[in-house]
Amino acid sequence: MIQRNQIVQLAEAFLKGTQNYLIDVKVSSTNRISVFIENDQHVSIQDCIALSRHIEHSLDREKEDFELEVSSPGIDQPFKHIRQYVKYAGQAVELKMKDGRKVTGILVSADEKSVHIQPDIPKKTKKNPNPELGISPVYALDELLETRLIIKI
Repeated sequence: MIQRNQIVQLAEAFLKGTQNYLIDVKVSSTNRISVFIENDQHVSIQDCIALSRHIEHSLDREKEDFELEVSSPGIDQPFKHIRQYVKYAGQAVELKMKDGRKVTGILVSADEKSVHIQPDIPKKTKKNPNPELGISPVYALDELLETRLIIKI
């Protein structure tokens, strides 16, 4: 079986010095390899093809057969890299906390330790006559289970 670490090393070596960076690598028990890359702007099909060719030429199909897919993660996938937080600043996100809470709001900023969110401001209603205003909490990254873009159609 092809090892995940082997694919990670091949991808990171190829991506070094480029605008692209590795998000994730998955290798199934049947050697189906999925490589996900990201870029601060957008990932082109040429970027995916070049990395795919590099990985494919670095592996020996005579030794082990495999299926390889290289793509960017879908916008519906959770963030896995701090650069994704930076890329999507200003966008609506949902945070799922390790304690079970969910927070939605606008991603203001992020760094290696924390995420700053401008939460959705609840509307003034009879049940909530004094909604909290002006609160922009900061969440430690180690408190988060996952972060996803909120996709509005």
